[in-house]
Amino acid sequence: MISTVRGARVSKLGLAAHPNQDLNCVRYAFEAGINFFFFYGPGNTAFIRELRLLARHRDDVVIASGSGARTNRGLHTARRKILSALGMELIDIFFAEYVNPGDDPEVIFGNGGVLDELQRWKSAGLIRYVGASAHDRTLAKRLADDSRVDVLMHRFNMSHRKAAVEVFPSAIKSKTPIVSFTATRWGTLLEPHLRWTSDPPTAADCYRFCLAQPAVHVVLTAPQSISELDENLRVLKLPRMSKKACDHWQGFGDLVYKSGGGGDHDYESQWP
Repeated sequence: MISTVRGARVSKLGLAAHPNQDLNCVRYAFEAGINFFFFYGPGNTAFIRELRLLARHRDDVVIASGSGARTNRGLHTARRKILSALGMELIDIFFAEYVNPGDDPEVIFGNGGVLDELQRWKSAGLIRYVGASAHDRTLAKRLADDSRVDVLMHRFNMSHRKAAVEVFPSAIKSKTPIVSFTATRWGTLLEPHLRWTSDPPTAADCYRFCLAQPAVHVVLTAPQSISELDENLRVLKLPRMSKKACDHWQGFGDLVYKSGGGGDHDYESQWP
């Protein structure tokens, strides 16, 4: 389980940074019950600036970030810059970001590699959880099975569901909580489909679909506006999605997947 310093369970919806996000989203989300905040790195300056306003509530929130660096020096530099930008002394979860098939396995998993380094940070009290993120399911499973990884960030949505069979069982067995991302598939799951006769899912439907998976503890949302955030916040008060509803939305996801994403989303089909 992921928890705050005070021991509160992390909210099932987490706020992630978006380049065009209304700056009021951070405070609004916190006041509405979100206590998990994620940004990719020190470049998310506006989001980080808003997080600084939560400093007096530091023990009541989980702040997560990370780096795609693959050297100890690069990782240290990233952590230093993130902490400097936050004006804080601790990152709750530090993710080894974008672990991918192009990485040298020894650099990630080997003696003195990335996971060893992050584990040293945890032992020294510099971070509370070691995290890793991956799109590739084979790597995601390996990360879930690795005792050094406390939290795994992995893609899952109505259209891309094989992780439920290939990754999540390992995460449940190892008690590694999943932080799910791309729940709306960059908004493409919210669009009507010619072969779907009823309304497409809402964003709340997409998040609840992900949270119906027992392995998923948090699903990320990155709204641009307060109105979008308000709609998504409904998830915090809604019950777990029923199997019947999940089956219904899987049918929609299959149609979207078979149609292809097009443009910037073509790469998704590399790991269907």
